Amino acid sequence: MCDIRLFRSAKMDYETAAMIWKSSFYDELILNNAAYHLQQAVEKVLKGALECVGVTVPNTHKISKLVKMISDHGANLIITDWVDDHSEMLGEWEAQARYDMDFLVEKRKLDQAMKEIGVFLDINGIRDNLREELQNPKTKSKLLECLPHEKRECNDFCLNCYYIMFRKKL
Repeated sequence: MCDIRLFRSAKMDYETAAMIWKSSFYDELILNNAAYHLQQAVEKVLKGALECVGVTVPNTHKISKLVKMISDHGANLIITDWVDDHSEMLGEWEAQARYDMDFLVEKRKLDQAMKEIGVFLDINGIRDNLREELQNPKTKSKLLECLPHEKRECNDFCLNCYYIMFRKKL
């Protein structure tokens, strides 16, 4: 069984980016830091979903490569058009936002990324409230049957992540 810690870490990266983004103090280093955490959120969700279908995830930060791998391996993840269309930009944010002192993430791009990555996470159930599919008692019960007994007593966030793992069995 794959590990849901990548999904939890992705959610934390998004929340970190949101705190930075909401800050009243803007300069390029702060915006770049928010961009880095947004990129990390997407990367970790993609890698987590690949692990859930048994794919050995390469040591890469290229979102475009991971998006293609999701498609090639049938991972249970919805790739939004925005993530697909901006995968190259997100990949650049990983290194440039941290190491290139002349790099500057534009505020308008960061504003759009905050919104769109929030949608990407939400549509894939990377959230605290139970995803719509699991509000059906039969689906939730089937999911719980897939889990070892010690994992069945978990919160909605964890159930959402387990759904990514076991959706095809439901």
